[in-house]
Amino acid sequence: MIHLSLIGIGTGNPDHVTLAAVRALNEADLILLPRKGDAKSDLVDLRRLLCETLLSDDSGARVVEFDLPRRSADGDYLGAVGDWHAAIARVWESLITGHLPEGGRVGMLIWGDPSLYDSSLRIAGRLDRAGRNVDVEVVPGITSLQVLTAEHRIPLNALAEPVQITTGRRLRERGWPEGAASVAVMLDSGGAFEALSPDGLHIWWGAYLGMDKQCLIEGPLSEAGPMIQARRAALREQHGWIMDIYLIARQPLL
Repeated sequence: MIHLSLIGIGTGNPDHVTLAAVRALNEADLILLPRKGDAKSDLVDLRRLLCETLLSDDSGARVVEFDLPRRSADGDYLGAVGDWHAAIARVWESLITGHLPEGGRVGMLIWGDPSLYDSSLRIAGRLDRAGRNVDVEVVPGITSLQVLTAEHRIPLNALAEPVQITTGRRLRERGWPEGAASVAVMLDSGGAFEALSPDGLHIWWGAYLGMDKQCLIEGPLSEAGPMIQARRAALREQHGWIMDIYLIARQPLL
C-alpha cells in the first residue's frame, strides 16, 4: 500500500504552511520534489527550503528530486495535457517503486492548494488505474487567490454577487463570463485582459505572491493594464519566469 499525501504549501512562504502540512511532511518516508528546468529553479529551491525548515531532526523522510516531463506545445491542448499527465504518472510510479518497493508514505509538495488548477489529483488517479494500490490524502493549502486578496486588502466578490475563476486562455477566447460580477484569472501566459473592453473594469494584479520579490499593481484596467504588461515583461526578463494572477471586477468590492 502506498499512502500519497498531496500537501498544499501555499505560495512557498514557510509562514503560509499549515500545521497539518508540517505533520504530513514529517510522517512521509519519501518526499518527491519536481524540477521544472533552469528557468524555474527558484521553485525547487523553495521546496528544498521548506523541507530544510519544516522537517524535524528525527524525520526519516528521504527527499528525492526528479525532472518533470515537458508538455508538448503542438496539437490539441487537452490531448497534450493528457499525454503530459500520463508521462508524469509514469515518473511517479518509477520513483515510488524504486524507493519504496514494500510500500510506505509519499509526500508531494503542491503549490497553493491541490484543488485549484492543479492536476496532481488527476495524475494520482492514473496510478490507481495502473493497478497501483494508492491511498490519497489531500492537505489543503493557501491559494494565490487568498494571498492576492489579502495583499490588496479586498474581498473576492462584490456584496451578494458571484465570482468566477477562469484561465487566461478562456478569457481570451470567450471574453467576460456571463453573469459574473468579478473574475479571477489564473494561468495567463500574458495579457488576456486585453481581450476585454476596459470600460468600467478595475484590476488587482499580483506576481510572485508571498515571495520576497512579490509585486502588486491595481487600478482601472485602462490605466493599469499597460503598466502590468510592462512590469510583467521586465520581471520575466529579470527572473527567467513569472507566476501571476489577477482579479477584475465590474463594480466596487468594498
